[in-house]
Amino acid sequence: MTVPITYFGVLLAFIVPPILILYRVARRRDRAWWGVRPLSGLSILIALAVIYTTPLTNRLIPAGVWWYGEGAVVATVWHTPIEEYLFFVLQTTLTAFWLFQDPPAIDRSLGISLAHRLWGVFSGLALVAAGWMLIGGTSTYYLGWLLAWAGPVLAIQWGFGITYLWDTRQSVLVAISVPTLYLWVVDRIAIALGIWVISDAHTVGYTLLGLPVEEALFFLVTNVFVVQGIVMYVWLLEHVHELPSPAGTLSRLDARSDDR
Repeated sequence: MTVPITYFGVLLAFIVPPILILYRVARRRDRAWWGVRPLSGLSILIALAVIYTTPLTNRLIPAGVWWYGEGAVVATVWHTPIEEYLFFVLQTTLTAFWLFQDPPAIDRSLGISLAHRLWGVFSGLALVAAGWMLIGGTSTYYLGWLLAWAGPVLAIQWGFGITYLWDTRQSVLVAISVPTLYLWVVDRIAIALGIWVISDAHTVGYTLLGLPVEEALFFLVTNVFVVQGIVMYVWLLEHVHELPSPAGTLSRLDARSDDR
């Protein structure tokens, strides 16, 4: 059965319009983030999203975790439709532009305790371990791969800035939750239209109003990646002067040598 709307049609109808609206609003608001710092962070996150997500989709699609309706996609590169690669770019942009509307306003030093950094890294790696244990089961295959895939990124992000993310949690939570809820609705509509089909065999069977929990988790963790990544990138650039320079390090070493 041919689908009533294509994957590309979903992008045009549901993803591109809010991006254009958020772009226009951000350019008009004094408080909104715009300019080299946030946009360069967005560019980096787009590249990372495509690079890091491509191996995941190209493993899960041929494994039968999900597939696409007849006539839903134009063509595929590897096992993934070109619309899916475009979606990596558009989702990252959509979430970033929403973040730009009301960015964190808390100023904090880059200094974070070692205990906090270790706790952040451990939390991310714990997700990796949980994911690898779940991959072996048929019904937990999709969930396992999501956790194993998400854990390394979260370990890096939390290890670098978990304290700052906690300090800015209100802004970060809003920046994550709104686009995530919106994308859940879009995903549910696309599934109902048969644009893509999620395997019953490779999912645990729990849904949120018809949306498999694995799909909900995917959009949640990817938006967490985007928001945390850009927030910490801008935070780093604003406080980069706090980092010791090579010249400064050499000067201190020379001074210590002279003292001896």
